[in-house]
Amino acid sequence: MSSSRPPERDPLAPYRARLTGLAYRMLGSRGDADDVVQDAWLRFAAADDVRNPEAFLVTVVTRLCLDRLKSARAQREVYVGAWLPEPVFDETLSAEAATELADDLSFALMLALDALTPLERAAFLLHDVFDRPFAEVARTLERSEAACRQLAARARRSVRDNRPVPVEPPEGHARLLTAFCKAAASGDVSALANLLRADAIAITDGGGRKLAALKPIKGAEKIVRFIIGIAGKNAGSEVRVEPMLVNGSAGALIFLDGEVDHTLSMAIDGETGRIAAIYIVRNPDKLCHAPRRS
Repeated sequence: MSSSRPPERDPLAPYRARLTGLAYRMLGSRGDADDVVQDAWLRFAAADDVRNPEAFLVTVVTRLCLDRLKSARAQREVYVGAWLPEPVFDETLSAEAATELADDLSFALMLALDALTPLERAAFLLHDVFDRPFAEVARTLERSEAACRQLAARARRSVRDNRPVPVEPPEGHARLLTAFCKAAASGDVSALANLLRADAIAITDGGGRKLAALKPIKGAEKIVRFIIGIAGKNAGSEVRVEPMLVNGSAGALIFLDGEVDHTLSMAIDGETGRIAAIYIVRNPDKLCHAPRRS
């Protein structure tokens, strides 16, 4: 008679989603986030007499991310073209907190976070997204509570100014994405233009590895020309569009001749019902976690 051993319990299971969500929002990279969480766990396992495991792990993850952001800033200075976060394709990075931004992984929020200083980013995420009290934030950042309140307040203003408000409901978001893909595939210039806000922006990240616009493309007319140009270059290829969640919202993974080429996601202005921003990630290094569907 054969016996099977029960699967080993993940000791990080109660905390993994929150910790990975925090690290991803700090760093913009799922791979780096996973590495940081694993490093934090090793430090926890080697520590003695930890009375509050979650607080300990949140503190360690935050400090490790702050260390990584120092080198990330230097790398960003030599990054080729526009930078976008590594897209994520699951919903396991929820903050599990009762805050307005707790489940927001959008590119709009991630880019707004990227405009902050590392300490502003940490204070805002810990307090406004992960609902940690300022007393704990102060201990984590080794700053006074008053200083942390100021950091979070500055970050809050910046995030508010850099995100489209109000946000389009999921059904409308998916409908606009479908209409956009259809218009792009058919080369319908008029339909594309009608979907875009006049001051829309398109950001493409090729990282120097794939062809992409080196700077953000501003204005509906220029974006339409860019999209039609891409469609023309892909005319001889087999193009497959796989709708899926990208950073928690309706998005798509685009395959060319059976290979993952890029992700497509967008920010929708809920007031006008039009596309405010388009985000295209082509850098292969950022598509390692993309689903490979047959």
